[in-house]
Amino acid sequence: MGHRQVVTGHRNGKAIFASDDVVEPLTMSMLPGAEFYRLWGGDAPPTFPDDGSQPDQPTYFPPVGGYRFGIFTVPPASDAVPPADLDLEVGMADVEAKLPGLLAHMEPDAPGMHTTDTIDFEIVLSGEVVLELDDGAETVLRPGDTVVQNGTRHRWSNRGDVPAIMAVFICGANRSA
Repeated sequence: MGHRQVVTGHRNGKAIFASDDVVEPLTMSMLPGAEFYRLWGGDAPPTFPDDGSQPDQPTYFPPVGGYRFGIFTVPPASDAVPPADLDLEVGMADVEAKLPGLLAHMEPDAPGMHTTDTIDFEIVLSGEVVLELDDGAETVLRPGDTVVQNGTRHRWSNRGDVPAIMAVFICGANRSA
């Protein structure tokens, strides 16, 4: 199921609807049940007026001064098991092609754990998701709950029986150490 995205811009000094499209999710065999919508983003602060064209965003996570807006689905743990016959190399290449740079942030010895040089603003739209930090510290988030994540090591899990859907706005940040 896609999400409708309306984008505005400018033409001849006037505000316009630049596009009104359905954005389809990115899915990967290595991450069954997960869906990622890369809705909007750029690697530099925007300048107006603009025509409403999608800025370049070559990597999943933004650099300092960059931003990303998207929606992602965390499937129930029971649905998140990759197929037994999955070719790991092909699966990883698929993730890298659709979400460039994501795997480089993942910890191989702690599945799902990752740290990024970003501030992430998240809101749970539906379902229930668990946010885990260092040393097993965790909290359960439900629809309407928000998170401001300040470059912390974390992972998402879903112990329920329905997908958890979250909207996220990610800003690139400097890390001093």
